[in-house]
Amino acid sequence: MSRICEVTGKAGLVGNMVSHSNRKKLMKQLPNLQKKRFYIPEEDRWVTLRVSAAGLRTINKLGIQAVAQELGI
Repeated sequence: MSRICEVTGKAGLVGNMVSHSNRKKLMKQLPNLQKKRFYIPEEDRWVTLRVSAAGLRTINKLGIQAVAQELGI
């Protein structure tokens, strides 16, 4: 299962971790993903999504019905 937010499409980044002596090491920055269940009362069903923290804020702002319709769930 890939580490991608189903709402915002956020994925991981790769960058350099640089020490004081300027040695560089590759490091991954992963999104803050949570597995969350949402209830859609209009359809009387539960939907499980892997969403980032920003995706949760989007769902809180727009509502799960609007986000589900946009995603085609």
